[in-house]
Amino acid sequence: MAASYNNIGLVYDSQGKYEEALEYYQKDLDITVRLVGGDHPDVATSFNNIGLVYRKKGDLENALVQHQKALKIRTRVFGSDHPTVADSKYNLALLHKKRKETDIARQLFLECEQIYTVVYGPDHRETVDAVRQASLCV
Repeated sequence: MAASYNNIGLVYDSQGKYEEALEYYQKDLDITVRLVGGDHPDVATSFNNIGLVYRKKGDLENALVQHQKALKIRTRVFGSDHPTVADSKYNLALLHKKRKETDIARQLFLECEQIYTVVYGPDHRETVDAVRQASLCV
């Protein structure tokens, strides 16, 4: 059921119906936490999706909180050098960049680059993009 709610949230999100997306992502989160507890990759994904919607709505403070929760769980579950952790850092970096906190954003993009380089190699699109984003934070 939780996966279905998440999928419905994804559809609403892609349609720009952010309030509906948040409603379904929250249902997904509630069920997932109840079933697997709070320290699970699926819970982190729910927080991530909620954060993405808040960012699209321009609610950067709530987006930041949600992405920080996702990063915390992903780091505990996967360790600090996992590409999913880098993905969370990338989302946080985008938020900090949007908030004009370019020093923080640049540092996070560079951390992403380090992880992506080890996992995917220096020429992978994720690695190249993280380097490009870091260079734009001046």
